[in-house]
Amino acid sequence: MLFTRASEYALLASIYLRDKTEPKDVGQIAEELDISKSFLAKILQCLARDGILNSTKGANGGFCLAKDANEIKITSIIKSAEKHDASVFLCSGDLKDCPRGIAQSCDVWHLFASLQAVVDNFLDTITLANLGNKENKENNA
Repeated sequence: MLFTRASEYALLASIYLRDKTEPKDVGQIAEELDISKSFLAKILQCLARDGILNSTKGANGGFCLAKDANEIKITSIIKSAEKHDASVFLCSGDLKDCPRGIAQSCDVWHLFASLQAVVDNFLDTITLANLGNKENKENNA
């Protein structure tokens, strides 16, 4: 699966910020989540650049959500962190994505592409507000 730690950390940081009323600096977030400050800073900058987070400079600055958690789909968080669409397999996105250039005649590409469509549709139904929600976990189990 091509979801990396960048996706994981972006989601964890977004959940952390969802529940905060004041901006939090990257050091606070990294310490609380026990992750690398420099790596997290790069991820949070991507999320801010893509309009998911607001970034404020200064003594009371830091990061906070740019919009309501119900408006932020996790696919947008993952896409921002990974700098590409979330893909299950390297070649699953499009025929042109085949690293070997044989998608048209590949016996498994259609399976991977179908699985990708299911994953995309599922992820597109989940917002930041849903993550960490016990009800959502039980409904999707």
